[in-house]
Amino acid sequence: MIPPNAMNIAQQNILDLIPQAPPFVMVGALTYSDELTTRSTFTIAADNCMVDSGVFTEGGLLENIAQTAAARVGYLAKLENKPVKPGYIGAVKDFETFSLPKVGDELLTEIKIENQIFNVNVIAGQVWCNNILVARCEMKVFLNVDE
Repeated sequence: MIPPNAMNIAQQNILDLIPQAPPFVMVGALTYSDELTTRSTFTIAADNCMVDSGVFTEGGLLENIAQTAAARVGYLAKLENKPVKPGYIGAVKDFETFSLPKVGDELLTEIKIENQIFNVNVIAGQVWCNNILVARCEMKVFLNVDE
């Protein structure tokens, strides 16, 4: 079990927790993580590579969910003083978007671990904007254990 507040999440640089680098960063801060649930926030900037005509695209929402899962894995690695390892989206199931957020909006993303087998996590991800659910899916994320 992840000890609550084992690391001051608010003071962590998100780039220390994820393998992605600018300009392909779709999470801003890790705000919560326990054994099964992780939450992140992200404010959409006008120059984000996943913004088109002032809105954050479906691909950006999907990547936001995946990078929230990556931040969880990075957080766990930091707790154990281990390097952050890259992961890969293996499959996406039942991806739904209900609306597309705009530049300047803040997203709240939550992932829940549904199942974890060896280096594969099955997660349920949801993204909210202004307290409205804008996207959700189930995703299989593979952690590269060879690196």
